[in-house]
Amino acid sequence: MKQLILGTAGHIDHGKTSLIKAISGYDTDRLKEEKLRGITIELGFAALDLPSGAHIGIVDVPGHEKFVKNMVAGATGIDVVAMVIAADEGVMPQTREHLEICTLLGIEYGFIALTKIDMVDQEWAELVQEDLRSFVEGTFLEGAPIIPLSSVTGQGIPEFIATLDDFCAKIPEKKHGGLFRLPVDRVFTIKGFGTVITGTLISGKISVGETVMIYPGDTKSKIRGLQVHDQHVEMAEAGMRTAINFQGIEKAVVNRGDIIARLDSLKNSYMLDVEFVLLKSNIRPLKTRDRVRLHTGTSALPCNIILLDRDELKPGESAFVQLRLDTPVACVKDDRFVIRSYSPVRTLGGGRILNPVPNKHKRFRPEITARLQELAFGEDETLISVYAIDAGYAELSYADLPVLTNLSGKQLDKALQSLLSQQKIIQTDKENRRYIHQQTLEAFQQKTTDILKAYHSDHPLKTGMSKGELNSKFPPELGDKLFNQMLHMMTKSGMVILVENAISLPSHKVTLKADQSDIKQKIIQTYARGGLQPPYFSELVKTLNLDPKDAKNVLMLLIGEGTMIKAKEDLFFHSDAIGDIKQRLIEQIKSSGEITTPQFKEMTGASRKYTIPLLEYFDDQNLTIRIGDTRKLRKQA
Repeated sequence: MKQLILGTAGHIDHGKTSLIKAISGYDTDRLKEEKLRGITIELGFAALDLPSGAHIGIVDVPGHEKFVKNMVAGATGIDVVAMVIAADEGVMPQTREHLEICTLLGIEYGFIALTKIDMVDQEWAELVQEDLRSFVEGTFLEGAPIIPLSSVTGQGIPEFIATLDDFCAKIPEKKHGGLFRLPVDRVFTIKGFGTVITGTLISGKISVGETVMIYPGDTKSKIRGLQVHDQHVEMAEAGMRTAINFQGIEKAVVNRGDIIARLDSLKNSYMLDVEFVLLKSNIRPLKTRDRVRLHTGTSALPCNIILLDRDELKPGESAFVQLRLDTPVACVKDDRFVIRSYSPVRTLGGGRILNPVPNKHKRFRPEITARLQELAFGEDETLISVYAIDAGYAELSYADLPVLTNLSGKQLDKALQSLLSQQKIIQTDKENRRYIHQQTLEAFQQKTTDILKAYHSDHPLKTGMSKGELNSKFPPELGDKLFNQMLHMMTKSGMVILVENAISLPSHKVTLKADQSDIKQKIIQTYARGGLQPPYFSELVKTLNLDPKDAKNVLMLLIGEGTMIKAKEDLFFHSDAIGDIKQRLIEQIKSSGEITTPQFKEMTGASRKYTIPLLEYFDDQNLTIRIGDTRKLRKQA
């Protein structure tokens, strides 16, 4: 059975509530104040079964200008609107504003209910209808049926229901896939049951027993019960007016404007990138940083509007803007919104959300405008590419894509497969489905190449840069796993060479100049003669009258070749000397089970300034382990 939502719209006292009572039997004015004042203040709800079998949920909105914010909240999720206009008054201020709001919210289907027809003569009614056809020109109501009716006499009520039935037949059913989202429009408690919320289920579906989260907060709760039009159900789907009874949640925790969704399915943000149009009916331009109120879903939130490519927006113009909010909101791409001013309070414009979780943008950046252009009009693959580029080294997570793109699982999988086959994106984590863009890999490759070129220039005698040093040159969001993956890709393609821990470019070859070859031989000979009591490096430079930089470069080359061993800063040994004492140390500990520092000093014949660093070197190499005043062999040794 098709489930759709009918919403009313129109000026105060034009008969919206009376019309609903006439077609459904429900009196949607439930508040005592509404009864006393004879006007609708809060949202009202009713239901109607049509002759075709379609089930209609009805949202009655207030018409008074003071309660337009409630009207905007009620318009969320509406499939078809009945624009209610009284025959004795015709088009009034809230008629115009409500039509603008319905247009901004993207409502596509509707017709006009010309009420109070019993209060005017035939000639007047025909004149009003002519006026109405002119009024709706250029809007989604252009050419829509006009139903003259009276809620008092019943005239036109059957025609109204038949027209509504015709619309329901041609309105596509809402898709039940995608994210489950229900914007809250009422919160109350029922004795014996606890907290209950109501709202129009705008996408997805939900079942009794499931755990949900209340956004933009982080409160979790299990669904105890579901009702659709006062009937208990086990599951509710998109397009249904739904009441949810929560388990163990206080009423104060939930508010109108909150979104009920599955755990971790939405993302909170203090900013929104949007496509915005300023209504022609405004009398002044909108300036950047103007203080406005954002209406999206059932929420109304203060924010500043930031014009990204200009200083002011003239009536009738559209632009890409960033909304910066005082409190967070949880939206999805393509959600519709309305912007209203603070004082005087009126509807300024609205549009649709392009990026629900953007970074803060600097103004007058052409690349930002170009990116938003792609988000506004791009194909599915383009959307994913834009977000993958934005993610950079942080990687794009599949879990974020439903919010960022508003695409179903099947649509996402198809687009991702196409991008992967074209090698525009690269999957970096198969299990968690994480991706980087090809541009990110290319940027990494170019930066790595540039860093190694500079390093080889500064250290011509070093075989290469260590992985740790190279990693430190990149931003912190580049994790070790992704760094190693991209480095492996470069190694596999021959762009770099990795030997043990040293990374170099294929073009880099260590070659010594004549004077450097001489320095190399002097260093080798000096350390070979020194055995276990060599000169400290600073002493060697002075003794041999060497350039410290040249000497250090040659020494690092010898370390890379394995000829020299570094024990600590400024202290180096010839590898032959280290190899000899290492073997003797192993044999001694195997024989006696341990060795003390004095025993090792006696074995080496060297002073403490050498024996202590040597013992610590063997500890660092995981050959020995210090236990009290003795050292033993580690198990792996």
